Amino acid sequence: MQIKWIDDILAVAELKNFSRAAEVRCITQSALSRRIRSLEEWVGVELVDRGTYPVQLTAAGRTFCEQGRETLADLQELRATLRRGDRMPGRSIQVTAGHSLSMTFLPKWLMRFQRGNAGFNARVVAANIHDAVIALAEGGCDLMIGYHHPQAPILLDPEKFISLTLGHDSLIPVSAPDKRGKPLHALPGKKQAPLPYLAYTATTFLGRVVDVILKNAETPCLLDRCYEADMAMLLMKMAQEGYGVTWLPESAVQDELHKGTLVRAGGPDWSAGLEIRSYCSVANANPTMRELWKSLEAERRPA
Repeated sequence: MQIKWIDDILAVAELKNFSRAAEVRCITQSALSRRIRSLEEWVGVELVDRGTYPVQLTAAGRTFCEQGRETLADLQELRATLRRGDRMPGRSIQVTAGHSLSMTFLPKWLMRFQRGNAGFNARVVAANIHDAVIALAEGGCDLMIGYHHPQAPILLDPEKFISLTLGHDSLIPVSAPDKRGKPLHALPGKKQAPLPYLAYTATTFLGRVVDVILKNAETPCLLDRCYEADMAMLLMKMAQEGYGVTWLPESAVQDELHKGTLVRAGGPDWSAGLEIRSYCSVANANPTMRELWKSLEAERRPA
């Protein structure tokens, strides 16, 4: 049994809708349904009455949620206590950042920010957006840094969490070059020869943004989904080897574009602007984190 399955059924119990619960849990509806089924197999009884609308829990499901909520709270408190004891010494914060940002944006940002503020230690964990949101919500980190797009928002309670914009990036289509330096796989592709598409897995944030780009495109894009990965750097390596077209943060491929090992596979219509945002819990009591957040807010204010 996995702890995340308890969160899954609690979301279904609260929202009474599999689709909305899946959005809150940052997974697909089919993945949520599979996880609820797995939980029911582990318990040995049905927890959800799928014959009603809106979705209702069975009597066993209600009992499970009542006890599961208390058990989950106890486990989370225990974990938070253990993590507090495992913090880095002195003035320190714990940061969870998206995989790409942890390698491109975060090191430079930390160095610049520490030069202008009192020094502090930082423990950085790279994670996908789903795990990063859970870490922030459950107190596993002080600061979460991730991408934001208005049509693929991160669902956090605005009364419990605040955010600030730290910078901007773009999600751009790229391909290996041909012998003339042109994209080997240029958008939008042809009906008789769809482009091999190196895609993000369905639950990734950047994958959702690519879906928005393709949905909003004036010209249909003809793609053959031939490879999937949940990390941008894996897709970049595949693209460099000529396996297909993919979308990557511009900050992650600056060197490759400069060296010519990758080229843009389409114009601005095939790209999307991204915000780089920091997120913090309103209830965060770490004094170092609170000082850092005040400094971030001061940077955002006009002179």
